[in-house]
Amino acid sequence: MKFVRTHPARIYAVLVAALALVVHYVPDLPSALILALAAAVLGMGEAVQRTENIKTTAAGDEHQDHADELSA
Repeated sequence: MKFVRTHPARIYAVLVAALALVVHYVPDLPSALILALAAAVLGMGEAVQRTENIKTTAAGDEHQDHADELSA
């Protein structure tokens, strides 16, 4: 589980690429299934973006705390 929390964008990219390959090489898939998967991928992308934003904010806070310690 720690790997998923550490690398959500990488996992997302691999899943989206695999989905694109499946859609390309299996043309008999129903369009409703493809649209549902596309909607799920968009929703998952939003979750990944929020996770990455939280990580970026936390890293910025740590950097600011360290800068404050150095200037004190």
